[in-house]
Amino acid sequence: MNTQDNQSLGTLVADLAQQVSTLVQTEARLLRAELSENVTKARAGAVEVLGGAVCLLAALIVLLQALVIALTRLGLSAEWSALLVGVVVAVLGVVLLRTGMASMAPSELAPDRTQEQLKRDANVIKGQAR
Repeated sequence: MNTQDNQSLGTLVADLAQQVSTLVQTEARLLRAELSENVTKARAGAVEVLGGAVCLLAALIVLLQALVIALTRLGLSAEWSALLVGVVVAVLGVVLLRTGMASMAPSELAPDRTQEQLKRDANVIKGQAR
């Protein structure tokens, strides 16, 4: 090889190293952004779980109060009204808990886009190295 070929090869290797470095930095920024987005999702899910828990606690109190009143007065409409309110609050609580738990599932929080991009980048680098 002559010096010009060595110089070209050196330039190519330096360019490749610089491009790989830039790629790794870009992927790191993408990973940080995706993780930040997933933390926000997890927080929203936690708020829904907390809201569901509060609703279920309120439902339990209302249902217990309705049951006591229903058992003591047998059939007065105030008791059944309290019972109906308790059931509605319980259903709301269950819905909030389920949606909150689904938002916090590990499959929802995995950095999927970054993983896919890293696979594509690895394939491009392998192709360039050949």
